[in-house]
Amino acid sequence: MLFSLQHTSITPSNLRFNLASANFPTEKHTTMHKKMRNQAFFYFSLVFLCYSTTTLGQPAQAPALPALAPAQPANAPTKAADAPTPPGPPDVTKILQKAGGFTILIRLLKRSAVADQIKGQLNDTKNGFTLFAPTDAAFSSLKSGTLNSLSDEEKIRLIQFHTLPTYYSLENFQTVSNPLRTQAGDTNPGDYPLNVTSVGNQVNISTGLVNASVSGTVYSDHQLAVYQVDKVLLPLDIFVAKPPVPAPAPAPTKPKKKTAGSPESSTTATTTSTVVNSDAVRFTEQAVMVSVGVSVFVAALSMR
Repeated sequence: MLFSLQHTSITPSNLRFNLASANFPTEKHTTMHKKMRNQAFFYFSLVFLCYSTTTLGQPAQAPALPALAPAQPANAPTKAADAPTPPGPPDVTKILQKAGGFTILIRLLKRSAVADQIKGQLNDTKNGFTLFAPTDAAFSSLKSGTLNSLSDEEKIRLIQFHTLPTYYSLENFQTVSNPLRTQAGDTNPGDYPLNVTSVGNQVNISTGLVNASVSGTVYSDHQLAVYQVDKVLLPLDIFVAKPPVPAPAPAPTKPKKKTAGSPESSTTATTTSTVVNSDAVRFTEQAVMVSVGVSVFVAALSMR
């Protein structure tokens, strides 16, 4: 008994066999039974494979979308963005490094801690600062050994002498009242003064020992002004010896009281009596002379 896959439909009724009613020989019956069982197993496998292929070929179900967050009302306040950090005060050493030509001044600013002082006070004051910055060429023109002869305290005063504790634009120098107070004179008002004058676009600086000029603006931001100068500003308080202070005059001594029994008292009394006696003798002589004069005058009259 033969089966064709092209002309035979696969149904459960076709797979049922009543082997008891079939009149086959015993060997053929056994062989056919094995073939039918194998074919049945093959058909079941084929049906299962087709069903599995159809099932697997279907697209997978898309995952469920997450629930949408409730929309905020139109007038709901939005979270404020973090405010940007305000920039710090300007760094005078970085400004000079960027400009170039101020190596010696930068070294002195750092060693004397004046750079940190300026930066710290720019945070604490609204007056600002003005720095007169000598170039390396200006320092080189100093007499050899000038800086090395200064003590650490004098070097600090020298750099502070180039700093004004107020912001000045070039136009402000036309109306300033001289002398100007420098940072070096903070401890004793009146010490380390500067005189600054402006004629047109030219700004001149006088220390009483050096006359310098502003040769350019290095930096200005209405908080810090840095002006290039052609000479190192030498203060009189450091580079000119002050005259020695005269010693105070000795206080006058009070005369000692004299007693009556002291030798000086006796001498004084004797001297006084002598003076009195001499005056009496002089008066007596004058009286005698007057008497003689009167007698002569009377005699002359009687002779007439």
